[in-house]
Amino acid sequence: MGLTFVKVRIANPARPGRTARVTCLVDSGAVYSIVPTPTLRRLGIEPHSARTFLLADGTEITRRVGAALFLIDGQRGASPVIFGERGDSVLLGTVSLESVGLMLDPVRRVLRPLPMVLGRSGR
Repeated sequence: MGLTFVKVRIANPARPGRTARVTCLVDSGAVYSIVPTPTLRRLGIEPHSARTFLLADGTEITRRVGAALFLIDGQRGASPVIFGERGDSVLLGTVSLESVGLMLDPVRRVLRPLPMVLGRSGR
């Protein structure tokens, strides 16, 4: 099993013209993305809440959560973002990937377009 890293631009939804570049580990087991707090603060992104998360070893930690725009390969989407603290990995989680219409190909370990399926009523 290999690791997949991608370069991502992050923006404040209220000021999408100003971005910061970060290199993230794509973590298909992570729901939310983690970006260092100083990066989010420079963009003017503020936390709206705090949530408790479970680490792989069973430890619970609390982190602040806000909203950010994620820009990857010409695609963009809004997603929750965790304010990373010292020692936290910079991660790209599944909600952020899906918000930009991408998914991780688990065999080739590359990002691929996410099939966008809609349901329609019979009316």
